[in-house]
Amino acid sequence: MRNHASLYRFAAVAVLAIAVVGASGCRWFRKGDDVYKQSAETRPLEIPPDLDRPNADNAMAVPGGSVTASQTAATAPQRAASTATPVGFTIPGERDAIFTKVGDALTATPGVTVASKAQILGTYDVNYEGSDFLVRVTKVDAGVYISAVDPRGFPAVGAAPSKLIAALRASLGG
Repeated sequence: MRNHASLYRFAAVAVLAIAVVGASGCRWFRKGDDVYKQSAETRPLEIPPDLDRPNADNAMAVPGGSVTASQTAATAPQRAASTATPVGFTIPGERDAIFTKVGDALTATPGVTVASKAQILGTYDVNYEGSDFLVRVTKVDAGVYISAVDPRGFPAVGAAPSKLIAALRASLGG
């Protein structure tokens, strides 16, 4: 009987210790910052670090229009992408039917390798004369616009995209 009494006493002490630790444990992990106690509507607005300062891209521009060689090299791809004229043409018809015709014309054109196609996006990923670019088929008000774009979505530049779009125009009658 004595053995049971000590077992009950031990169990009571263990339950009491667990209750004390459980009741006070929440205070150990509680944050002391009063901002988190406020409702979401009354908390101060947190602004991302790059949005709380003015744009300083041209802060170090040399007056008088002189440009260093490193500035020219750094901005050349941006200028090429922004000044590139779209390589494309518009033909009448429905996008899905024209998409299929473009695919047939691409496979019939010598030197064209179609890596992949995505009809839902209206694109063919092609390689032509060493250049990789997309041939995009887009629905417009006047029909369907067929164009060459680079993988970033900018107009493709170079002789290969222009030559392939010209071949597609001749093949599709655009």
